[in-house]
Amino acid sequence: MRLAGSLQLALLLASITTAAGLSIPLEVEQPPTIVSHTSGPIIVLPFDNTITVRCEARGNPPPEYRWTKDGKEFNYSEFTTNKTHHKNGTFVLHRKQLSQFQGKYRCYASNKLGTAMTEEAELIVPSIPKFPKETLEPIFVQEGEPIILQCNPPKGVAPRQLYWMSLGLEHIEQDERVSMGTDGNLYFSNALQKDSRTDYCCFAAFPTIRTIVQKTPMAVVVENSEAPPVSKPSLLLPSGVQSLVVLLKGENLQLECIPGGLPTPNITWTKLGHDMPARTDLSNFQRLLTISAVDDRDQGKYMCLAENSAGKVVHYFDVMVEEPPKWQTEPPQSQLTVTGSDVHIKCSVSGKPPPDITWRRNGEIFRDDELSSRRVLDDTVVLHNAKPEDSAVYQCEASNVHGSVLANVNIMVANVAPLILTRDHAEYAVVLKGDITINCTVFSSPPSIITWSKDEIAIEGERFLALEYGQSLKIISTEKGDSGVYMCSASNSEGKSAVRAVLDVKDPTKIVVAPQDVEIVRGNTAQLTCHAEYDKSLQGSFKVDWMKDGKEIVLSSEAESRHFVEGGRLHIMDVNLDDQGTYTCVAKTRLDEDNATALLTVLDIPDAPKNLEISEIKNPRNVVLSWIPGSDHNSSVTEFVVEYEESQWEPGRWRELQKVAGNQATAELALHGHLNYQFRVYAVNAVGPGPPSEPTGRYSTPPAAPDRNPENIKIQGYLPHQMDISWEPLLPIEHNGPGLEYEVSYRRLGVEDKWTGHLVKRHSFVVRNTSTFIPYEIKIHSRNSHGWAPEPKVVTGYSGEDVVFWHCLRENVSVPTAAPRDIAVEVINTTILRVSWTQVPPATVRGHLGGYHIHWVRRKSLLNPNKILDEHQSLSIPGKRSHAIVPQLEPFSEYKLTVNVFNKKGNGPRSDPVTFSTPEGVPVQVPILTASNSQEDSTLLVWGPPLEANGILSGYLLQYQLINETTLEVVDSQEVNITGAETTQWQLLGLEGGSLYRFQLSACTQTGCGPPLAQESRTVSTGRAISQRSDFSTHGWVIGTLCAVALLTLVALMACFVQKNKGGKYAGTPPPQRQDMFSMEKVKEKEDLHPDVESQPMTDDNYEYSDSDEKPLKGSSSCSLNRGDAVGDSISRDSLVDYADGGEEFDEDGSFIGEYSDCRHRASVSEPSGPSPVTA
Repeated sequence: MRLAGSLQLALLLASITTAAGLSIPLEVEQPPTIVSHTSGPIIVLPFDNTITVRCEARGNPPPEYRWTKDGKEFNYSEFTTNKTHHKNGTFVLHRKQLSQFQGKYRCYASNKLGTAMTEEAELIVPSIPKFPKETLEPIFVQEGEPIILQCNPPKGVAPRQLYWMSLGLEHIEQDERVSMGTDGNLYFSNALQKDSRTDYCCFAAFPTIRTIVQKTPMAVVVENSEAPPVSKPSLLLPSGVQSLVVLLKGENLQLECIPGGLPTPNITWTKLGHDMPARTDLSNFQRLLTISAVDDRDQGKYMCLAENSAGKVVHYFDVMVEEPPKWQTEPPQSQLTVTGSDVHIKCSVSGKPPPDITWRRNGEIFRDDELSSRRVLDDTVVLHNAKPEDSAVYQCEASNVHGSVLANVNIMVANVAPLILTRDHAEYAVVLKGDITINCTVFSSPPSIITWSKDEIAIEGERFLALEYGQSLKIISTEKGDSGVYMCSASNSEGKSAVRAVLDVKDPTKIVVAPQDVEIVRGNTAQLTCHAEYDKSLQGSFKVDWMKDGKEIVLSSEAESRHFVEGGRLHIMDVNLDDQGTYTCVAKTRLDEDNATALLTVLDIPDAPKNLEISEIKNPRNVVLSWIPGSDHNSSVTEFVVEYEESQWEPGRWRELQKVAGNQATAELALHGHLNYQFRVYAVNAVGPGPPSEPTGRYSTPPAAPDRNPENIKIQGYLPHQMDISWEPLLPIEHNGPGLEYEVSYRRLGVEDKWTGHLVKRHSFVVRNTSTFIPYEIKIHSRNSHGWAPEPKVVTGYSGEDVVFWHCLRENVSVPTAAPRDIAVEVINTTILRVSWTQVPPATVRGHLGGYHIHWVRRKSLLNPNKILDEHQSLSIPGKRSHAIVPQLEPFSEYKLTVNVFNKKGNGPRSDPVTFSTPEGVPVQVPILTASNSQEDSTLLVWGPPLEANGILSGYLLQYQLINETTLEVVDSQEVNITGAETTQWQLLGLEGGSLYRFQLSACTQTGCGPPLAQESRTVSTGRAISQRSDFSTHGWVIGTLCAVALLTLVALMACFVQKNKGGKYAGTPPPQRQDMFSMEKVKEKEDLHPDVESQPMTDDNYEYSDSDEKPLKGSSSCSLNRGDAVGDSISRDSLVDYADGGEEFDEDGSFIGEYSDCRHRASVSEPSGPSPVTA
């Protein structure tokens, strides 16, 4: 679309629709236009010292002003205190003069082209409201007769509020019988004796002027009547049978009926022929009907009915809704037209009653003249064949009894050549892709045709829009090519004119490095980075501002300032919680700006909890402590720690009592007796522990018997004929009261029924003259002066063992003499088996049964059956066990296994050996994978075979994926099965040029494929591919070099692996890559801690591993059961549930789950074709 054509059409429309709003530049001569004036009424309040009456107009030449008051000339300059009144028509009146200036004012603004005028504004100076001074005679009435107390309140500044009160300022009680009307009178439907009083006062309040006035008190005397007669209803308000109510549209309608009669009549309201409007509201005991914001639909006849047992009376209200004059659409608009045209000025108004229209010309009455070309036809003025002398300001004023509206219409009849008011060679600048508007303000009559061109070529294109009839050119989404000189040309029948404008399209300001969200711990320095690019020609106006939460950060060079910018970074030193918020970097020039926002989150330790409260739940020693958490300062509270301090044993020392989860705010506390507690709580989050709360008040618990008996009872027989008993004493706070002592009781197991007891205060006791190695039952019972602890548990121990030597044989005969029989193994998977045996007879143990040793030897790998390995390992199983789980076997190997029993003195003979083999497993991860010789559509992969195949290697599984470098998502995925165990390289074809690929390679046996090794590589683009092909064709030795490097790396890895396996695979602390080992402890350490293991509770902590028959492992760390997390057929993939003899946890022998359930990195034990997975 060509721009010039569109402008011509637009200006043609403008010349036709001359009634549109006219805005003539002030540079052109024109009649006055009122721009601001005071509209009435103007009410002068008592505290107003001055009153300003405004009147301002624009015009060329500048207008002169005059005022009229009540239709007569008013020389305001004699009275005004406004020193600038000669520049406009505004005048200011002083308080002392105001009363003499009441009246209706109108302003006139004139120049040589015409006169504009305002509506009349009434100035009202109300007097101070007051009641007249009068003497009122008492009102005498018979009981049962109605009473009306007249208020006749004075007029004053609205709003006016009326009250009836006594001289003591007590409100007169109102109800259905006694009520105040809207006129202020107090109405009594019927008088009662209690209505007699001498101080009925009417008060009128005027809040606007802060004034309250009081009427002279009135007296009412109600004369007694033995039986007041029933009287028919009458209406005290309004009088007569019918009333006419006229109100304006939008006002609130109020209809009131106040009846008299005995008994008090009831009032009902109806609208004849219609339902009551939904906006109807009844108040003042049904006596006042209100309809808000009435319109024409609310007109009609309303009836109020007053009725009692003696009869009824009605009153009708004829309601009429009228409205003041108003413009039907809008006031008539000013017009600019050419000589010889016809001008129509239409004054379209409405109102009820219909308004009268008065026409004026330059403020003077303008009437119809049939002989003139200027005609007044009711609401329209017609100027036929208009001439320049018809130019004037025409006024249309429409009025009725409710008000008036006035419009000034400027009519200009002139032929004017185009006058371009925009400065020539104006310079415009805009940023790339921004919008710009180039102005060309033209005044002419008739309207001009405006065209735009650039480099003498008419402008065209959808990005170029002509606005305001061509007087501005808007360019949307500017381009660099839009820079240049633009010409605006205007022409009409009277002449033509043109101006030029220069446009420069500049590079936009853009933030290229935006600040990022930051979480920082309080006290550190936060840094927010912001770098921007901008047009270098705007360097003088470029700056970067920082804002926090919408407010600019004031940067200071002073040393104590915590904010400074350096190198495009905002530094906030010593960050505190007030620094948290949204930070915005604003890079700006005089033309544009760009911004980026980041959230700074300040982390801090949590605040102390508040409002600690203690409440008992069951008894004084079971309480609930509750609190209100403090702020977590953006780091969630992980736990609350409850501390206590007691004043008896350790006054002033705070100790931890209990921890609760961070989402709780209560803790149930079990307390000891006979203590005087106080408590406090602190919160912990990722930053650290917060300060403790204020301590609670002291809380005392009553004394009680001990809650528990001693624990960790040790029964030791250091000498053959005595038994040493010791235990862990109760802590002082556990005494629960004074007089703590222990009763030590014992008896021979299965022989004696009677207990032998001794009361002691120490925590050890020696039983002497016992038989050798005889089992005893022992219990330790606590007591204090308030009673005994609960019945203690009975433990079993042995008296001292006998040590006998046959010196002639130099042999210790106290070791076990029999070997376990019926050894059976069940291979569970490639690395685990279950072994069972028949226990030895108790008599052959010859002392306390320590447990069983399991020894196994890896004789050879089935991959190399000719090489004898002879790798020894062992496992200790404490107690009376008949089976165990043996883990960490090597796949595809042959083993020999034996079992023997042991006691404290030594090992018994080994069982007959059992030979078994483990099945094939999956290989370990390949040690190296490289991608080389990358071309546009191919690459060469080279790898080394797995160090442990764990079976017969069948080939490899290669998976490769195309990666989106922006999102790092997988775009396409493929896989290749590579057969042949000897294959160590593969040429991969059909790849996309210049793309990133991820390659994953796994070694495979018949059992499955092992864990993959990943490598990423990029194919080259077309240009690089040609270069590389040329290089490799001329330097073929590169491939050989890469293969040699891979081979050397493989040899080094194999050497490290062989060295690692020397000296026993399980000795010492596992290497870093083998952290998933079992938790192991020294047998010797356990024997030192528990010399008589049968006298202790049987736990799973007694398992041991050893590399040889005699040496248990030392210093083993807690770990997973996996020998390698990546080994596919390791224990992490097998379920042991089916091999347990009593449930999922092997709770009989504890040889597997019990021992390894505390591993730090627990593995999910599952078997694809076996039982359901469980977690070990």
